[in-house]
Amino acid sequence: MERIRKYLPYILLFLLVILTFSIWFFVFNYKNNEYLKVAFLDVGQGDSIYIEAPNGRQILIDGGPDAKLLSSLSQVMPFADRSIDMIVATHPDMDHIGGFPSLIDTYKVTSILENGATSDSKVYKSLEDKIIKNKIKRIIAKRGMHIILDEERNIYFDILFPDRDVSVLDSNDGSIVGKLVYGDESFMLTGDATTYTENLIGWNEPDSILHSDVLKLGHHGSRTSSSVPWLKSINPKVAIISAGKNNRYKHPHKELLDRLLDLHIPFLNTADMGTIIFKTNGKVLLQK
Repeated sequence: MERIRKYLPYILLFLLVILTFSIWFFVFNYKNNEYLKVAFLDVGQGDSIYIEAPNGRQILIDGGPDAKLLSSLSQVMPFADRSIDMIVATHPDMDHIGGFPSLIDTYKVTSILENGATSDSKVYKSLEDKIIKNKIKRIIAKRGMHIILDEERNIYFDILFPDRDVSVLDSNDGSIVGKLVYGDESFMLTGDATTYTENLIGWNEPDSILHSDVLKLGHHGSRTSSSVPWLKSINPKVAIISAGKNNRYKHPHKELLDRLLDLHIPFLNTADMGTIIFKTNGKVLLQK
């Protein structure tokens, strides 16, 4: 015991040095990271996409159906990080905003991007109350918005839809659709956008704007989304389906899978793979 006491100051000093080195190693590598991370979270039958730029700025697009979001999010966010710069509610359906109330209780959220539509659901009203209580800045998405995530590296998220008042549309038709871009790599993120929405976007934008390397398929792989013209315009390297295992809607639908097969578009499904993570430095695309 006396021997341990004798060397205790040196042991503590050694541990302090190791701890300090570890902290600075983490900070140095975090700040000098050149990779954009895009994680399609496993939240069951719903949508949630976590985006983290090299400078540390974060966006969470949709929040899944419930508090399962928190456990999935904790696996991709930096350790001890309890803030998110922006959350995006593509539309106010339960399977896209259900996890946001719990998220706001756990994380400091700076702003929320919405499509301008409302809902009478309890979860929507709960979310509204928490937005007001926590003084979260509200932004209504409009076509032409250019959201910069990392100015130094020119990483941005462009809003392609809505281009009109969506409060009179079906909920899915009014989904926010945007394109995330970093250098030569891009992600088309669609919420529950239907073929109706896809057609509206197609009339507004040339294929050169629509083409993306990764496409998040609309409405969990439903037959009512991801038309052949839309898939041809996007011409992705890979498509993502965000769906729950053995879900009651039978997503993804066979008709959609047949389209992907005919167009030789490979796909990944969160129901089979869990959370799907991509990283890119703007030149190469890596999938975990």
